[in-house]
Amino acid sequence: MILTPIAAEALPATLAAFGQRLASRPVAAAAFARIAASRDAGGPEDTPARRRQAVDLARAIGIPTIDEMPAAAFSWDGRALRTDSEAWVVLHEIAHWQLAPPERRCLLDFGLGAGPETGRKAEADAVLCLDEPARATEEAAASLLGILWEVALGQPAIHAFLEQNWLEGWERPAAAEWFAATIDHLYAARLIDAEGRPAPRARDRPAIPAALSRR
Repeated sequence: MILTPIAAEALPATLAAFGQRLASRPVAAAAFARIAASRDAGGPEDTPARRRQAVDLARAIGIPTIDEMPAAAFSWDGRALRTDSEAWVVLHEIAHWQLAPPERRCLLDFGLGAGPETGRKAEADAVLCLDEPARATEEAAASLLGILWEVALGQPAIHAFLEQNWLEGWERPAAAEWFAATIDHLYAARLIDAEGRPAPRARDRPAIPAALSRR
């Protein structure tokens, strides 16, 4: 849910101002430019064709899938991803799979606790193994990586970018810094390239430090 909605007529100027704050952070600036340009993708936020793209991507990366709603069990059951969700949700979970170290890929919902789509929440919460700062950091990284997958697939990623509140408090330098720091960590983990294009691979470096936090 968008905490502070931005009027459609104000969005171009808001995006331009946010982009200017990233001028000294080239990777973040490139990633943001791609996200901002996704407004031109047009059309509804979700379609069956976009969901098929997301499911095809999961399979291409090597992620087993189940054509079932996460509410029937888990988004990720330690072996397979449930994909009867909106395209952006599937892409977000693909990002979680990429970000999770191998020892957490066997855990329900990657050891992050139950997600909003998960049906058997108590079981997922029982294997939670990260503290709140580490969870928040990984959720932010998964958010942006999933959004960048939307861009790569030609989908209107700007909707998820707004819904996930990346422009909340955009007037303050801290908002752009949080975005840039999260992008820089995705780049350091080799999950995106210098232009903000996501890589179809899993993490092979240490986890994103929990010390990264939004101010």
